[in-house]
Amino acid sequence: MREPFFARDFLPYAIVIVAFTLILYLILKPLFIIGLILLAFVLFFFRNPRRTVPDDVKAIVSPADGRVMSVDEIAEETFLGSKAVRVSIFLSLFNVHINRSPIEGVVKYTSYRPGKYLPAFKSHASDINERNTIGIEGSGTRVLVHQITGFVARRIVCGVKEGEYLRRGQIFGLIKFGSCTEVIVPAETAIKVKPGDRVKGAETIIGVIN
Repeated sequence: MREPFFARDFLPYAIVIVAFTLILYLILKPLFIIGLILLAFVLFFFRNPRRTVPDDVKAIVSPADGRVMSVDEIAEETFLGSKAVRVSIFLSLFNVHINRSPIEGVVKYTSYRPGKYLPAFKSHASDINERNTIGIEGSGTRVLVHQITGFVARRIVCGVKEGEYLRRGQIFGLIKFGSCTEVIVPAETAIKVKPGDRVKGAETIIGVIN
């Protein structure tokens, strides 16, 4: 089934901006251009471009659009319970901010942690910023996805709960207005990206399950 062209969360913003634009038009007609610019930005930010998900069942796809900030080894004890590799992706204001499932499987773990709003590109933002986490089990592996707020991003949206089934590349949430998304995979995963790479959610293969 074809996904909508925009994330559904854009609707409240669009309604407010349209009303604001009409008020500006009534006050002084040339001012309505300001409202149109704001509306165009909201539509651009909440866009949901069509994506082609790889057929390889062993592929772990990127959960977000953006630039790979780091690829590092960590000890992940909350869900994987083992050594792991963390791939951190920075999303600028101009990236698509929809989050997608890296693998096909069942949501086995969820967690939310309040926190600060440091710039998402800071290396320690993951440890102290507001963060939502989901753990997915399937395709012979387990992965964690962190949705992390940034200096501008102040709202995490996650539309799934424990027990729900996700297809590879399926939308599960978004982060509004600039952020960071991390995916944590088992250490034996063959990583296919490096810092500086540009990735696309649901399309770019960031790792292959061994």
